[in-house]
Amino acid sequence: MAETTLTVPTVAEVMAELAELEDPKIRQVNLRHGDDHGVNLSKLRALAKRLKTQHPLARRLWETEDTAARLLAILICRPKAFERDELDVMVRETRAPKVHDWLVNYVVKKSPHAEELRLAWFADPDPVVASAGWALTTERVNKKPDGLDLARLLDVIEAEMKDAPDRLQWAMNHCLAQIGISHAEHRARAIDIGERLEVLKDYPTSPGCTSPFAPIWITEMVRRQR
Repeated sequence: MAETTLTVPTVAEVMAELAELEDPKIRQVNLRHGDDHGVNLSKLRALAKRLKTQHPLARRLWETEDTAARLLAILICRPKAFERDELDVMVRETRAPKVHDWLVNYVVKKSPHAEELRLAWFADPDPVVASAGWALTTERVNKKPDGLDLARLLDVIEAEMKDAPDRLQWAMNHCLAQIGISHAEHRARAIDIGERLEVLKDYPTSPGCTSPFAPIWITEMVRRQR
């Protein structure tokens, strides 16, 4: 998306527009998941579409530390324009789950520094940062597995996932499922690990959605592929 040549709105103007979109009921629901904002995401995306890519504005919105503003910043930024150390700081200071998820998936995964950051974050003592490293590893398991020691990844998951903090556990479980889905030679072991650890076995799942419990997730996705 090309940067707009129209008049660039000020941060104050954008923040005022975000304030108009604030819905107390949405905020109440989001707070249950740790996200302190009340903006409907469809409306947020519509605002981003209107603003188009504006990297300098995205930087200034990020600096406000406001959750809705940071989500908008992610949508209008230019992912490849961030330096490696800049992304490291951004991930470390991000605590709202939705901001963290979007930052990793929409920005870091598109960065030329993604592999370097994956290696740096993978075993970070901060479990939130480590979860970003695992998310990037899952991306490689799926798209660029050459060079990854999948058996070793399964060893780590088997030893550490059961007692990992929630967000790190979720990221490790996703990696476990992706190994089982994408790599038939490791599928039986991935399913066995999931069955024995029982991580997310009782996670509530809406009708029509696939359970995040790895054995069910793997089996269902492989069935669909066939």
